[in-house]
Amino acid sequence: MLRLPRALLLDFGGVLADAPPQQPAPPVLVRRLFRLVDGAVPSEQIARDLTEGARSYALWRDDVGRTGDPVELPHGRVWADFVTRSWPKEARDAVEREATALAYAWTWREEWAVRPGIPEALRHAAGAGLPMAVVSNTLCGAAHRDFLASAGLSDLFGAEFYSDEAGPRKPNPELALLAARALAVPIGDCWFVGDSVHRDVVCARRAGVGAAILMRSPRTDREAALPGVEPDARIEDGHGLLALLRRAGGNPDGTPSRRRTT
Repeated sequence: MLRLPRALLLDFGGVLADAPPQQPAPPVLVRRLFRLVDGAVPSEQIARDLTEGARSYALWRDDVGRTGDPVELPHGRVWADFVTRSWPKEARDAVEREATALAYAWTWREEWAVRPGIPEALRHAAGAGLPMAVVSNTLCGAAHRDFLASAGLSDLFGAEFYSDEAGPRKPNPELALLAARALAVPIGDCWFVGDSVHRDVVCARRAGVGAAILMRSPRTDREAALPGVEPDARIEDGHGLLALLRRAGGNPDGTPSRRRTT
């Protein structure tokens, strides 16, 4: 049985929220870019470059995740390296000036939905006196932060750490360590909940968390096995997390065990 943590560190996509696959070149973003560059790049090319850029950025994320301590690229670099390389200079400069706002638009998902059981699990943890932090790789953390606020969950988190703002990318353990320090809880007393063995469980192990919890998502099913790396527990959704917390707290009826976190 897992020992009740003193804090929870949770990934965003695949854990707190999820959405169906999105087009890499949403029409609204294509139109926005077309207007921004004053028609200097045809809409068809913008759509192609966004699609290829999304693919190339995904490959970069996988490649850099296999290095020692990966860090996130600034917004401007993402656009310049993966999308606008062949565009006229004035068009590239226009995108550079709006890089962060465009990164937000490319990240935001109208289809995001809180995963089943997550509100109940988070409120149970809060009732048990467990501080919580978001630890997420993302192109634009502001979009994640705004979604959590719109879902009424922001107040449950003591901190939110996103790779584009903080710098480190999972599996770089520093992202998890930053969150634990912000919560003033030793990393060994934290649970890390993620949906990726390669990013989340490896990050958790390198950081020295008390337990690595793998929550299943479509990404989990697509990942190749990583020999020698296993989570401490596997769950399906927030209901599974709630059940783990209840068992660790010794209260099978669901009554939260309050504990001090200082």
